[in-house]
Amino acid sequence: MRDLFHAVYRIVLGLLIVLAAGATPDVDTLQASFIKRWPQGNMVKFRAWRELVASAAALSDAERLKQVNQFFNRTVVYSEDIVTWGQAVYWATPIETMGKGAGDCVGFVIAKFFTLKMMGIPENKLRLIYVYAHFGSGPDAPKQAHMVLAFYATPEADPLVLDNLLGDVRLASLRPDLTPVFSFNTQGVFVGTSSASVPSGAGHLSRWEDLLKRARAEGFD
Repeated sequence: MRDLFHAVYRIVLGLLIVLAAGATPDVDTLQASFIKRWPQGNMVKFRAWRELVASAAALSDAERLKQVNQFFNRTVVYSEDIVTWGQAVYWATPIETMGKGAGDCVGFVIAKFFTLKMMGIPENKLRLIYVYAHFGSGPDAPKQAHMVLAFYATPEADPLVLDNLLGDVRLASLRPDLTPVFSFNTQGVFVGTSSASVPSGAGHLSRWEDLLKRARAEGFD
């Protein structure tokens, strides 16, 4: 009986968190957008994503981060934009990434960002971070531009990093292979990666603004 009480408590508490966050876009609208854009698309994948979102009420924040990171890392194949979209750079919406079943690091991050919002993670705790990923430890080790998603439990906390290069979620302090450049969310572009940084305005990323418009047209908040 006690276990049942705790299970019900977690579900109710999780539902209240989701409602309080206002992250409740109409999943039926999103499904209609998916079918319209991808009439021959993989609905099994979309239904699995829908079930993931619905499971949020029974999950802690840490479990949500883990589940979302694993879901996209396992169901989306890494592919450069030129191959997937025929463009050198294209920021895909979550619907587009799931429809194609492929995407680059930006596609992974955007899909995780919107999914976690829908699962009740407050937007101000999430930050898309542009980094350099280092492959090797020497001064001449190769590096490449990369993007990851960070979760800040508190404004001054060491953020947790969701990355398509790794299956697990790790603290930023345990990712010496990443050198952050700047971060952003819908509140603006931030100098540095500290959650206490002052946003400098979203207008600095025209692709981000365009992505947000297209995502809202599909039904995302």
